[in-house]
Amino acid sequence: ENMEIRRATSDDMTSILRIYARAREFMAANGNPDQWGNTYPPQAQIEDDIANNALYLCVSGDDVLGVFYYREGDDESYRTIDGAWQNDLPYAVVHRIASSGSVRGTAEFCLRYAFDLSHNLKIDTHRQNIPMQNLLAKLGFVRCGTITLADGTERIAYQKTE
Repeated sequence: ENMEIRRATSDDMTSILRIYARAREFMAANGNPDQWGNTYPPQAQIEDDIANNALYLCVSGDDVLGVFYYREGDDESYRTIDGAWQNDLPYAVVHRIASSGSVRGTAEFCLRYAFDLSHNLKIDTHRQNIPMQNLLAKLGFVRCGTITLADGTERIAYQKTE
């Protein structure tokens, strides 16, 4: 597949909603029903991500294969960690990454793209999300500890740096 990354626009909403719905189904079917439940991320969140130029798509021609949030700068969720980050340098974050499931390697392509932009990347995932934990380990992300989100739920925090 000839994959490219581009910023999402409001015209992409139908494709984005379809990918997130499929991701929720995949997570539930693979032992992780709690991370995104039945409604995350809500459309208002997606609209905010697009408005802030922080939502990206992985595309091949007209096909939307994946979606992810990427932003450089401090992330409130990552200020306190039970564990230790690899460094205190400026970093970027990836959140809400999902793929259509139609092309193997889409999420890996997205994460490599994000790392190439920042060279110091943080991400977190749910303890039940074994497929994502395995992908992060494969790509050289280091498990740094546990963070607690604003809603009180815990996530395993990872970082990859040069």
